[in-house]
Amino acid sequence: MAILQSLSPAFRPSVPAPNSHAFPAATLFNSSPKFIDSKGVSVSLRHSITSPRVSNSQYSPQIVETLGDVSIFTASGEPVRFSDLWDQNQGVAVVALLRHFGCICCWELALALKESKARFDSAGVKLIAVGVGPPNKARVLAERLPFPMDCLYADPERRAYNVLKLYHGLGRTFLNPASAKVFSRYDSLQKAAENYTIGATPNDISSVLQQGGMFVFRGKELLYARKDEGTGDHAPLDDVLEVCLKAPVA
Repeated sequence: MAILQSLSPAFRPSVPAPNSHAFPAATLFNSSPKFIDSKGVSVSLRHSITSPRVSNSQYSPQIVETLGDVSIFTASGEPVRFSDLWDQNQGVAVVALLRHFGCICCWELALALKESKARFDSAGVKLIAVGVGPPNKARVLAERLPFPMDCLYADPERRAYNVLKLYHGLGRTFLNPASAKVFSRYDSLQKAAENYTIGATPNDISSVLQQGGMFVFRGKELLYARKDEGTGDHAPLDDVLEVCLKAPVA
């Protein structure tokens, strides 16, 4: 309970305003934001902040090639290249870049991903979650949440985050109006906090200022790209699944 209460002072946006400036006008969906709650039920988020537009046109066609050269780690500590995480021909993959492993909002997202994994599996989609921090911090999340180890990866130097130009900084982490939506998800945050420990936080202080994002790939094609505008500004998983269903595995 204390963990959830501690979120409140960090988020004090004075004007809840739309945050579509970072994304071009084109969007894949016009549906309202939704969240998969702790019971696997899709619910609309009820808040006055408009979610950022979704577009992959901000990235060059070579972005998957560039990302593929990035080396990260499995949760068990083995190095692995991004290009080896999914079938680079026609394989469909959802890549969720979390914030750091000690962020309670990322435990919440990881829980939602785990509870939605069966739906992604049935669609032939590989689920990949990457977090900021060393592999031993990834294992803390995997063991305590829990979360499947074979889907979890560690990017201690934030290499993939830098390639994808995800947001970073004090303002994005603590002051962005998009972060206010976490207050509409108290129940899911509370469930994620049941086994939470701040011990999963990486030692590198700059890591806690990193924001995440959500991406869908088919082979070397980028189908969906969404940057988190602020802490807890997660992509609606229903929209992500819809993109996957429109991109069947060949």
